[in-house]
Amino acid sequence: MKRVHLIYEHPVFQEKFRALQEEEKDRKFCRHTLEHLLDVARLMYIDALEQGLPVSKELIYATALMHDIGRIDQVEKGIPHEQAGADLCDVILPDCGFSEDEANKIKGAILHHRKAVEGAQDLFFELLYRADKRSRNCFACGMKKECNWDEEKMNLKIEY
Repeated sequence: MKRVHLIYEHPVFQEKFRALQEEEKDRKFCRHTLEHLLDVARLMYIDALEQGLPVSKELIYATALMHDIGRIDQVEKGIPHEQAGADLCDVILPDCGFSEDEANKIKGAILHHRKAVEGAQDLFFELLYRADKRSRNCFACGMKKECNWDEEKMNLKIEY
């Protein structure tokens, strides 16, 4: 998964990621740490395996790394983070050896990861949506009552 590590090492990814970590260091709600990004990747991969979906592990991990990197642009520029993240794919992914088709698949998932897509034509979108929500341990969070997530998005029990 050399290309995935290239994403992590990419100067633009590192700049955005460092800025996001600094911005969220005192955030009382879920943070968008490397652990979150890798949890999402692992949950996506498990879900894909359990469903027998023919999706590459590398594409899954690349998508998970990129899915919230646009959050800093949402904070600083008011751009919805899914759009900012998709835009960053155009900057980062070609430098890391991803084809246009791969980049488009990743961008599509990122653009759709905030809402469940009923009858999604591409199950890859749904993989990211579910993994992103299941990665959060809302059931054990002391801030649950103050959280602005709708209850149907919250992960209110341990799922396996």
